[in-house]
Amino acid sequence: MPDVQIRALAEADVPAVHAIEQLCFPMPWSEASILHDLTENPAARWLALLEDGRLVAYAGMWLIIDEAHVTNVAVHPEFRRRGYGERILRALMDLARETCMGLITLEVRRSNEAAQALYHKVGFLDVGYRKRYYEDNKEDALIMYCQL
Repeated sequence: MPDVQIRALAEADVPAVHAIEQLCFPMPWSEASILHDLTENPAARWLALLEDGRLVAYAGMWLIIDEAHVTNVAVHPEFRRRGYGERILRALMDLARETCMGLITLEVRRSNEAAQALYHKVGFLDVGYRKRYYEDNKEDALIMYCQL
């Protein structure tokens, strides 16, 4: 049984996060953007999930007044289907609750059915679309939210 831990993301984790970003997303955040968000954005909160000491998943959000906005959720492709996406997302939602957020929102590609299934599983609802939201292919984003 692997040792799994969730903790706050540290500056030293940024290269590992960036490597996973590049594996998971067609338009990954740059390493500089991740570091800037982590260290310079007072609204940002990031979590890391480690399996046996290796960072294999992460999630981030921005806390804006009384709402949390999920910016990133990713699991290294080699570590999928182990429940890590749900674990890190639930931890992020718990952190939002602990900081007195009333709801949590996100955008997800309309084609990303796996992510949508995860978000529905933890209580997110579909509330609308952002037309042509993604710059790489002009795909629409599904807007989802969950009351906390």
